[in-house]
Amino acid sequence: MEKKYDIQEILKLLPHRYPFVLIDRVLELIPGDRIVALKNVTINEPFFQGHFPTYAVMPGVLIVEAMAQAGGVLYLDSQPPEKRGALVYFMGMDNVKFRKPVVPGDQIILEVKLLRERLRAIKMAGTAKVDDKVVAEAELMATFGE
Repeated sequence: MEKKYDIQEILKLLPHRYPFVLIDRVLELIPGDRIVALKNVTINEPFFQGHFPTYAVMPGVLIVEAMAQAGGVLYLDSQPPEKRGALVYFMGMDNVKFRKPVVPGDQIILEVKLLRERLRAIKMAGTAKVDDKVVAEAELMATFGE
């Protein structure tokens, strides 16, 4: 079943809050499989004050964090209701590639697919696109706790 979430539903699943919640909306979610989420990049983001202030570029590590947050929503939504309060901890990333800069005014579409789930860890593959062009990609690992 496909689901869509607004920011209020995202905040019910993720512990992140401003200025560190990095997804604005879930466009599609298929539990246990994949998620498509959206991040609107605006000049008001606090990181633009210090990251290349004369040429505002979103830090790549925050693009990867946005993928990880989308993956966290995917994982938590895929769990039974009694496990949805668990914290998901980002543990690692492999094969990270940055293809193009992300600047204010861009809208990032984050696509994350669950590759593998083990007893206490998950592996996901993520891509970030702007205007249908890949700007970043990564394999992400996470663990979860109580």
